[in-house]
Amino acid sequence: MGQRLYYAVEENGFFDRNFCAPLRSFTIRITDNTGQEVITVKRPLRCSSCWFPCYLQQLEVQSPPGTTIGYVVQKWDPLLPIFTIRNGNDEDVLKITGPYMTCGCFGDVDFEVKSLNDMSTIGKISKYWSGFVNNIFTNTANFGIQIPVDLDVKSNMFPLLSSPLITL
Repeated sequence: MGQRLYYAVEENGFFDRNFCAPLRSFTIRITDNTGQEVITVKRPLRCSSCWFPCYLQQLEVQSPPGTTIGYVVQKWDPLLPIFTIRNGNDEDVLKITGPYMTCGCFGDVDFEVKSLNDMSTIGKISKYWSGFVNNIFTNTANFGIQIPVDLDVKSNMFPLLSSPLITL
């Protein structure tokens, strides 16, 4: 419906932010419109290279903060960014597949959210193009998530909400 549901604030250190850039570790605190923290996302410093398939990106999603409800884990692929969404029991639930080029030069970057067998597309996560000047001179980004209204919140939705926070 285009309404803002959550507000996210990233916490990280100077070194991570300036020297590790998109691979940085962070904690993101997500609050609802009343200012109450409803989701915490934690990502350790990891790799994003096909040369280090044993140490790929992953993040943990907690809701309420302190209670792990899911994970987003990068899968090794030589060409595409591929992630799985896992529930709180560490079981694969959904798959996210990105495009070959994720730089988003002069256009949006869309990641498809699919069933585990790739037979159906359930939704998409988009990093929106915000203009040349904004992309060059700021570190901000705008994301959108399109998912079915009836998606099971407990096993799927909260890890899905945080998945665009993985390096795009």
